[in-house]
Amino acid sequence: MSRPAPYIITDVSVIRHGIVKLTFADGLSGEVEILQRMWGPVFERARTEEGFAEMYLDAESHTVAWPGGADLAPDTLYERVRSGIWPQSPAPA
Repeated sequence: MSRPAPYIITDVSVIRHGIVKLTFADGLSGEVEILQRMWGPVFERARTEEGFAEMYLDAESHTVAWPGGADLAPDTLYERVRSGIWPQSPAPA
């Protein structure tokens, strides 16, 4: 499934456990702490330091992903980088 620009993530790197640097198709770039958004059994391994390091940019969904099917919505990540607020959050974390 392809996503419309600007939500397409074009580059991702792990800064340290829990923090990634994201670059989007429109040039927006920034660091995001994402552990708080990684809940449920699908993220069990990805929440560990070793599992987090296995993160990759999924070429089909244009978002960050981990082995086993865990991923995060690129539009949500975009909004967090753009505004500093997670969608449906009342204030910056």
